[in-house]
Amino acid sequence: MSPTNRVPLSVLDLAPVWEGGTGLEALQASLERARLVERLGYRRIWFAEHHLAPGVASAAPGVLAALAAGVTSTLRVGSAAVLLGSTSPVVAAEQFGTIAAAYPGRVDLGLGRAAFPPPPADKTAPAVIPERAHGATEDRVVDGLLVPADPPFSFRDPDLLTRFVAQQRYLSAGRTPGTFTDELRTVLDLQAGTAFADDGRDALSPAVHGADFDLWVLASSAGESARVAGELGLPLAANYHVSPSTVLETVAAYREAFRPGVLDEPYVVVSADVLVAGTVERAEALADPFAAWVLSIRSGARAIPYPRPGTTTPWDERSDDERALLRDRIVSRLVGDASSVVAGLDALVRATGADELVLTTITHDPADTARSYELLARAWSSSAANELVGAAAAAS
Repeated sequence: MSPTNRVPLSVLDLAPVWEGGTGLEALQASLERARLVERLGYRRIWFAEHHLAPGVASAAPGVLAALAAGVTSTLRVGSAAVLLGSTSPVVAAEQFGTIAAAYPGRVDLGLGRAAFPPPPADKTAPAVIPERAHGATEDRVVDGLLVPADPPFSFRDPDLLTRFVAQQRYLSAGRTPGTFTDELRTVLDLQAGTAFADDGRDALSPAVHGADFDLWVLASSAGESARVAGELGLPLAANYHVSPSTVLETVAAYREAFRPGVLDEPYVVVSADVLVAGTVERAEALADPFAAWVLSIRSGARAIPYPRPGTTTPWDERSDDERALLRDRIVSRLVGDASSVVAGLDALVRATGADELVLTTITHDPADTARSYELLARAWSSSAANELVGAAAAAS
């Protein structure tokens, strides 16, 4: 890997609630991580949007971004993502435009679609499925990166879909999102001062007009989100940590659709789930609860508080159905000492051509999360320095 490919690192934070902890403690720990990752040289911190999930306190990314900006000085802050199934693009733009007024040049508004259709009235009928381009049916290894087979997980289960839709109605007060292109153009037009309301009149928002924030698109497949991001010339964040089986198709679809717009050329951030400790054995012990946590999400029960290591069902004792459901998230999570995780991230950059990586780390103890980010930042910068020395020696 050449030194020019040692890309910047950023952080995606969920403000995870740990077993025995509280939402207040989780949010306080999240802001402490913002301070920490700034000191360690990470480029940005983004906050997720999850609602009514006992194990995730990051429900208001705009508020967290503003708070994180207030306790840091150079770190970029933003959302990954504000979900347009529950928040209108106007409201999102006004929130982040307001943050950018106080912290210009440091704010990212990441938007995601995350809208679900209503379930069929007849539960024996096929459900209408949200657009999702599936990955391969078998594992692939691309430039050293494991791209796992697509999991047997979808929203085809009518009961699961009903639960998602019920929550969405509870959150969104009946909002029906428009086309994703129109939603994104609304934000861009408000920034430019060229927006028009549905009645044809000028729609000027002082909080957004000229606001110094960057608009991003989050995508987990080669579907509409990746395509529209490319057509509008916007930067893309592609999910390897949530949908590892489709990440290559997601990035390829974006690059194929890209036309100069906000950006002159494509810019891709790829997410990864990582956990670094002093030894491989220690990292694996800390990673033990991850399967139970992912299972709580994919079963539709919503994310549980992150369990203590050693208290959940061991992987080898889980049923074949559970392992099939969880396997893609388990095998694509980069767990180990710093050198092994750096090697995994290098492979992710090679395979995707990522311009930047955004990392998420979840442990039961926030101190272990902080240590993971610290060890990785040190190894990442050290590896880059060694590459530069090696390149200079080769050229002499």
